[in-house]
This record gives sequence, structure tokens and C-alpha cells, in this order.
Amino acid sequence: MIIVLRPEATEKQIEHIVQRVTKLGLKPLVSKGTERTIIGVIGPEDILRATPLEVFPGVEKVMPVLSPYKLVSREFRKENSVIEIGRGIKIGSQEIIIIAGPCAIENYESLYEAAKSVKASGAKALRGGAFKPRTSPYTFQGLGEEGLKYLKDVGDKLGLPTVTEVMDTRDIELVARYADVLQIGARNMQNFVLLKEVGLTKKPVILKRGLSATVKEWLMSAEYILAGGNMNVILCERGIRTFEDSTRNTLDISAIPVVKQASHLPIIVDPSHACGRWGLVGPLARAAVAGGCDGLIIEVHPRPEEALSDGAQSLTPESFAELIPPIKQIANVLGRKV
Repeated sequence: MIIVLRPEATEKQIEHIVQRVTKLGLKPLVSKGTERTIIGVIGPEDILRATPLEVFPGVEKVMPVLSPYKLVSREFRKENSVIEIGRGIKIGSQEIIIIAGPCAIENYESLYEAAKSVKASGAKALRGGAFKPRTSPYTFQGLGEEGLKYLKDVGDKLGLPTVTEVMDTRDIELVARYADVLQIGARNMQNFVLLKEVGLTKKPVILKRGLSATVKEWLMSAEYILAGGNMNVILCERGIRTFEDSTRNTLDISAIPVVKQASHLPIIVDPSHACGRWGLVGPLARAAVAGGCDGLIIEVHPRPEEALSDGAQSLTPESFAELIPPIKQIANVLGRKV
């Protein structure tokens, strides 16, 4: 249920409604736009229907949300959400943000080398995995807290906000201590306990689409985070599993406009995991920008042939630098910038 307030509604009136809704045993979430303030109400709608909130001062109308995802939907918020990920960098605005770095943090030197090169080419945030979910238990699993310390130090030195994956509820506090953005990987998209816990933090969250998840299931997972009180969610399309085997996954470009119509949340694209082949990252990145994405997250390694994780899909610093000019051109045509 959504309570739409009048443009002239006062803070006192808003607080009165919030208190009334809370007293009913429901959870109110206030969203302030440029023109209107709305209050999303989580809980049994029959309780709200029995309470004539339309007569409260400041209320314009009360309306149900038809989609199964309430807080994520365009019905809840007509305007695009803009999420700040740290150091003044915002995702969801006119600027298309590029996040880049190695798949896994292997050592301090290679992380710093990668970060310095991607920043010089135009990346606005640094990615790097400290905990790595791998298909095989015998492959490199990440450096853990040591890797997180490297990530924070490099981010601080170069002035880049940092992104890293959290895999376990027991690690949320630890990862949040070092990283600016928490990433939920594809394999954990429907780990609802983990989603609830990151929903209790105020850290921005990048939620990757599951390997075989529909857009609806993906948005429902995002709803878990928003329902916990964390409205700072960024969706990430990273390819889905299909019958096609010429690429690692199949990048669903159509998901970008579909999400834009259904939700106010920003959406970025991971072309590296989508294709699994470095030579295809550029074309897919250009297609994603043309499709309307709000950002890209790209794997870059100083020496991909030596990478302990996903070397085949990692760009060299030189290849990454070559990727930027055509992306800028496409963004300019769309009235955006990189």
C-alpha cells in the first residue's frame, strides 16, 4: 500500500502518519521525491483498508501496489533512484559509472597496479574479490580479511570507492568495515537470510541477477533488502544460463529496459561474467550502454595470463583504456556521459 502525500505536506504531518501506521503494527518507509513524498507501508493491507488514512492531514490518496514487489516498483517511486556509493560517486544519474578491477585480490601490488590504471582510463570505482565463490572447492578462494585491507588501502590512496562481494551473514560486519559497497553474487541472489541481513545495513548493495532467475524473481530479491530498510540497491545484469554455449552466459540486454519500466532502481551490467571471453567484453559493454544501463562493472588484471581467477575474461589495462572512447561516444548520443 502507498500513501501519497500532498505537495504541501509538513514534516509534522508526515511524522503523525508514520506513528499511526507503526501503531497499527505495520512498517512505514518514507520516500521523498522532488515533487512528492510517499509512504510505503509493509504488512497486511486489510489492516490499512480498515483505517481511513485518507482523512489525515497531508494525505492526498491511499492506493494499493499491484506488483508483487512493492518498494522496488515504479508505483512506489516514479523517479529514478540515485545511489551514492562513496566519495561523491552516484549511480542512477546522467553519468554512466564504470567500476573496474581484478576478479580476485591476489596481492597488494597487482591490485594497486590495476586500480591505478583503471582510474587513469576513467573508472570511478574499484572492484576486487576478497571472498571468492568458486565452482570447484580446489580453486583460489580469496585472501579474506587481508584482501579487504588491501582493497581499502588502495581505495583510500587513489580516492576510489570500493566494491566487494559478501557471501555469508557472518562476514557482513567485517566486509562493511572495509568496503564502500556490498555485492551479492549471482549464486546468492535468493539467499534470503543474507538479503535480510544486508537490508539492515545502510551500505549500498549491488545485487547480481541469479544464473537462471527471471526479472521478477530478481526484483523480489531486491525487495527483501529494501523491506529491511536499506533503499540503496543497485541491480546488476551479468548474463543468465541458456542453451547457448558459445559464451559463458547469455547477456540479457532486454533486462535493462524491462527493469527501467518496472523499477526505480538503477541497473548496471557486468559484460565480463556474461561472456567469459575478454574479446567480447567491449561489444557487450557498448551494447549495454546503448541499452540504457547506469553503469558497467568490468574485470581488469595487469597480467590476465597469471590471474588466479577468471583470467580468460579479464581485460588488460591497455584493452580497458581502448574500451572507454566508444562508450563515451554512445553515451553522448543518448545525452549521457561517462
